[in-house]
Amino acid sequence: MGAGPRFAYPKYVWSPAGGWWTRPANWKTNTVVAGLGIIGCSYLIWNVSAEREWRHRQPTRWIPSMLWARQFREGEVKAREV
Repeated sequence: MGAGPRFAYPKYVWSPAGGWWTRPANWKTNTVVAGLGIIGCSYLIWNVSAEREWRHRQPTRWIPSMLWARQFREGEVKAREV
C-alpha cells in the first residue's frame, strides 16, 4: 500500500508550491509566522472598521457591534454631520 518508491523527476521543473515531495524543515515556524501575520492584519482591519462604523438609524434592539463601535462607546447617538 502507499504511493510507492520515489522516482527521479526532472530538476529543471520549478513549482511555486515546492515541487515533488516537499517537506520544508521549518514548516512549523512558517505556519506560526503566517498565522500571526493573519491575526495582526485582522486586528488592524477590525479596529479601523470599528472606528468608522456609524449607524444612521438607532437600532431598535441590542446588536453585538454596540460593544465596539465608537458611536455607542462614546454615547454619540445623534445623527452625524457630513
